[in-house]
Amino acid sequence: MKILAINGSHRKGRNTTTLLRMVLDEAAVQGAATELLELSDLNIKFCTSCNKCLNRSQCSIPDDDMAIVEKKLLAADGILLGSPVYWVNVTTLMKNFMDRSRYLHIYKNLLDGKVGAAVTTAGLLYGGQEATLKVMEYYLQLQGLHVVDSRDPNEVIKTVIAAGSLMEGVKDDKMIFRRTAIEDELLVASSKQLARNMVKLIRQLKK
Repeated sequence: MKILAINGSHRKGRNTTTLLRMVLDEAAVQGAATELLELSDLNIKFCTSCNKCLNRSQCSIPDDDMAIVEKKLLAADGILLGSPVYWVNVTTLMKNFMDRSRYLHIYKNLLDGKVGAAVTTAGLLYGGQEATLKVMEYYLQLQGLHVVDSRDPNEVIKTVIAAGSLMEGVKDDKMIFRRTAIEDELLVASSKQLARNMVKLIRQLKK
């Protein structure tokens, strides 16, 4: 069982990396092999809308790193997407990855049947986290994945989305910020439950 996490942050090693690693670490505890892929490390060119992938499951751009990503996506049982919110949506790195992976879907759903999930975090409360999460989840659904959330079926509902904020609140007219994503206890709990839900569904689908 392999879970691949793809980080759309432009800032490698920061809060979105931390968030994705929380999910992967819990998945590893549950028995999964894991890998984190940083899009900021890769050279992925823009989709040119040549539409050649309408007739074949192959991209016409041969000289960038998308082939590396494709290989890892096809080998994974679970795909976890992570993007910070800069402005009410996924980052340009994540959106470019989505556009370039069009050829994995448009002719034939090559990722069909895998398990997918998404996480996000932002600096501010109500900064577009839910919208950003829905963009990633909808992308995964269109690619044919079974998308899970972070709800714990054994507990009274706490949250069903792994979406956090560095902003903790306001005191004396000043905003109070957490230093890192791991200081958001609800986000940590949601991330770990998301991992357990991914592993559980992967195992069920493999039976």
